[in-house]
Amino acid sequence: MKLPAWMKRKKKSTVPHCSAVIVAAGHSQRMGMDKLLAELGGKPVLVRTLQAFEESPLVDEIIVVTRMDTLQTVADLCHSYEIGKVTHVVCGGATRTESSLAGVSEVNKKSKLIAIHDGARPLVTKDVILRAVYAADEYMIAAPAIPCTDTLKQIDDKGTAVGTLDREKVVRMQTPQVFRADLIKGALTKAVEKGLVFTDDCAAAEMMGLRTHTVLGDEDNIKLTTPRDLAFAAEILRERGDLA
Repeated sequence: MKLPAWMKRKKKSTVPHCSAVIVAAGHSQRMGMDKLLAELGGKPVLVRTLQAFEESPLVDEIIVVTRMDTLQTVADLCHSYEIGKVTHVVCGGATRTESSLAGVSEVNKKSKLIAIHDGARPLVTKDVILRAVYAADEYMIAAPAIPCTDTLKQIDDKGTAVGTLDREKVVRMQTPQVFRADLIKGALTKAVEKGLVFTDDCAAAEMMGLRTHTVLGDEDNIKLTTPRDLAFAAEILRERGDLA
C-alpha cells in the first residue's frame, strides 16, 4: 500500500530503541470477562501482546501495568511464556492516564523513547512497531493511524447532523504511541496533577502544545472490546497461520 504524503518519514541512519509500557489495567466491562486473560488462538490475549514486543529488535524492556488483583497472574504468565524483556509488573491507577504514568515511571532512566501500547491490541505487528519507533526518533512523538473511509458527520447534543467532516483530514488512532521519554513523563505528570483523563496518551502531549506525527497503522491492529472482537481476532490469526 502506498503511503499518503503526510504519513511518510525520512530515512534514519541509526537504529532507535525504546522501552515499552503495556497498559493492561482495565476492567473489561463491555467484554463481560477479563479480556486480557481470555484465550485467543491458544494463548491469553495479553501474552500475544507481550510477545509482539518481546520479538521486536527495537524494544529493550517491557513494563506491564495491570490491576492489583492480577499482578501475580500477569507475573506468572510472563514467566510461563518466557517473556524475558519484562522488567516490572506494576499496579495501575483509576484512569488510563494514571496507569500510563505508573508505567512510564518505571522505565529505565537511560531510555530515550517510550512506546505505550494497549494490552488489548494483541495483533500488532513488528512493522507497525518499527514505523512508530523510527518516526518518534525523528519527530519526538509518533503513532500509527488508519485513514477513514466512511463519511463522517458532526452532530449536536440532540443527535442532529450539523456538518460533514473532511475524511481526508481525519484518522483513527492506534497504538503503540511512541514518545521521547522526558516529554511523555512530563505530560502525563501534569495531566494527573490537573485531574485530566484522556482516552489516549498523545492527547496528554497535545495538551502541552506538542504535535503527534502519524505513520501508517494496520487494519488488523484492532482493540478487543466485545466478544465479537475476539472472534474476529481469532479469524485474523487463522489467516496468518498463527494458532498455538
